[in-house]
Amino acid sequence: VASRALSNVALNVPSCGRIYYLSLEFYMGRTLQNTMVNLGMQNVCDEAIYQLGLDLEELEEIEEDAGLGNGGLGRLAACFLDSMATLGLAAYGYGIRYEFGIFNQKILDGWQVEEADDWLRYGNPWEKARPEYMLPVHFYGRVEHTAEGVKWIDTQVVLAMPYDTPVPGYKNNTVNTMRLWSAKAPNDFNLQEFNVGDYIEAVLDRNLAENISRVLYPNDNFFEGKELRLKQEYFVVAATLQDIIRRFKSSNFGSRDPVRTCFETFPDKVAIQLNDTHPALSIPELMRILVDVEKMEWEKAWEVTKRTCAYTNHTVLPEALERWPVTMFEKLLPRHLEIIYTINQRHLDVRDLDRLRRMSVIEEGDCKRINMAHLCVIGSHAVNGVARIHSEIVKNSVFKDFYEMEPEKFQNKTNGITPRRWLLLCNPGLAGVIAEKIGEDFVTDLSQLKKLLDFVDDEVFIRDVAKVKQENKLKFSAYLEETYKVKINPSSMFDVHVKRIHEYKRQLLNCLHIITLYNRMRKDPSKSFVPRTVMIGGKAAPGYYMAKMIIKLITSIGDVINNDPYIGDRLKVIFLENYRVSFAEKGKTAKGVDSLKLPPLPAGGSVNRDRSPAAPAQREATPRTEPATACTSLLCRYNAREYYERIPELRQAIDQLSSGFFSPKDPGCFRDVVNMLMNHDRFKVFADYQAYMECQGRVDQLYRKPREWTKKVIKNIASSGKFSSDRTITEYAREIWGVEPSAVKIPPPNIPRE
Repeated sequence: VASRALSNVALNVPSCGRIYYLSLEFYMGRTLQNTMVNLGMQNVCDEAIYQLGLDLEELEEIEEDAGLGNGGLGRLAACFLDSMATLGLAAYGYGIRYEFGIFNQKILDGWQVEEADDWLRYGNPWEKARPEYMLPVHFYGRVEHTAEGVKWIDTQVVLAMPYDTPVPGYKNNTVNTMRLWSAKAPNDFNLQEFNVGDYIEAVLDRNLAENISRVLYPNDNFFEGKELRLKQEYFVVAATLQDIIRRFKSSNFGSRDPVRTCFETFPDKVAIQLNDTHPALSIPELMRILVDVEKMEWEKAWEVTKRTCAYTNHTVLPEALERWPVTMFEKLLPRHLEIIYTINQRHLDVRDLDRLRRMSVIEEGDCKRINMAHLCVIGSHAVNGVARIHSEIVKNSVFKDFYEMEPEKFQNKTNGITPRRWLLLCNPGLAGVIAEKIGEDFVTDLSQLKKLLDFVDDEVFIRDVAKVKQENKLKFSAYLEETYKVKINPSSMFDVHVKRIHEYKRQLLNCLHIITLYNRMRKDPSKSFVPRTVMIGGKAAPGYYMAKMIIKLITSIGDVINNDPYIGDRLKVIFLENYRVSFAEKGKTAKGVDSLKLPPLPAGGSVNRDRSPAAPAQREATPRTEPATACTSLLCRYNAREYYERIPELRQAIDQLSSGFFSPKDPGCFRDVVNMLMNHDRFKVFADYQAYMECQGRVDQLYRKPREWTKKVIKNIASSGKFSSDRTITEYAREIWGVEPSAVKIPPPNIPRE
């Protein structure tokens, strides 16, 4: 029903420019319920299903998650698509239709085991194949310079088949499109010599070509220079740019005669947003098309390219920044290597040799490499970080030289999430309570939540919010007990820490806090403690040894604590297996406190001082009331052993890990974890331990006062309006893409337009 309704909704036809959001990840999750919510027909569908004697929730559980992303980067892209449609922007999402998405995580004997995510095994009812728009993508070959221009010849061709998925806006009769490309081999392989050997070889060659879209790389914060990954990046870029230019030429933006198309208007009608460096090849590919195919002069083509492209940086971790070997480019994309060399030579006007070396796209050394982040900065008219502290690091550290040369290019766009999925869909009880007080406008204008501050002392509202939270906790407790066979105290504080498993995400700091709480309870069993249920979830990259050890540590701590009769239900530890979007929709409604994830390059060593720990973007909403306890200079001379010797509870926790207290069957299991923390911890966990424990202690004290706790919950809800992806996309539209979000709702197809 929802799918059919989508076909009756007007497609978004722009009156101005189009926005193209390029991302190698779109972590969409499930589509059915989100579509019903955005079309305003959830209650109608629920009633219709009930009349048939069926349960809509059971139907929703059958749908597979579209796990086409690793975590935050891909989920952000999905939220942005929702917001762009809701704001009436003419926007398209472009990516890869991976046959196998992010792996399914199994926990066996405490260890992560990966299983293939065959999400397409039963097909995907939401997508529509568009073979009429299939496009060729070229690889390898050689470059020929002739009097007529540069030609890239003798290439191998892979076909890009588009699959379109509708992205509906919220009750505005607008549907945008997410177009994902699937790799197909051309049909012209040679069968003239019909014998078994040649035929089998030909078919195997087809499989190699189609491997490009076979699997999502299960890591987006560590760069691996694999040729298949580079092929994926160019594949999506080459197909997308051909599609963009076809649409530009066929619309009223350009002449229908390709020879006469005026590409100087291209940036006024086309905005390309690069979601991290993965689509960075858009810059040399657009230059190749404009110079080699459309025969534009280099300087004009460069101006068009730079005005068209904008770049979002997502990480400052050195190991995550893409640096491709020149030799790989020379083999796979020889023409693009020439273009990148020319860009580096012509558009870095720097006389200071040291600065030139730091800013060069080509990094010299034993193995020459191409710095894709530098290419993005040079070839874009706007560069943004995704949180205030992140953007400051980008300007003052990562791209400091570029910022000093072109400060006007750098911006901040604090991330947000869509309130449709993450409030209206997954927490309808809370959404209903809010709507009773301030109306329903908050669904498309989350800043309306600040009106809730008028009801902070309203006893009825306090009671209603507390009731909704407790009902959600009861429901989630029952789910956890059924799934993990652990008895949960629904009145306990739900302490949730869900991130990809990585050292800089600070799961180890949380583990030390759990161990310390456990030791305190064991030391004084008669003392009153606030009961806690600690839930940690996330996937470790298959090749990331320390991340897998962290998962083993969490599960081992849980095995000991959950089976200790002296602890009972006062403390439970659960690792949330195979955490994904649909799981998040269940868990977000019940959590009480978010555990800490400090930025990767912290300016200080303590958590937020006036509320529960939070991620960097969230910390923008509420200022600190005290300064950080560990200054930058202290962190620079960080010595883990000083903290180990000075803090008895920290020393006890580390000694327990060393002695095998939490791994009695394998006493040396966590030796590498301890060695890393004591000798080469880049993220300085011990420096934050004391402040973290103190802050968690204040959280405990607040939880003992249910009324004050709920008032704090209401204040946090009221202050969360900034973190809407609608606000983020509005800023992108006005300050980067040069378009204005439309407040006009397109009338339904059955109502004549004025």
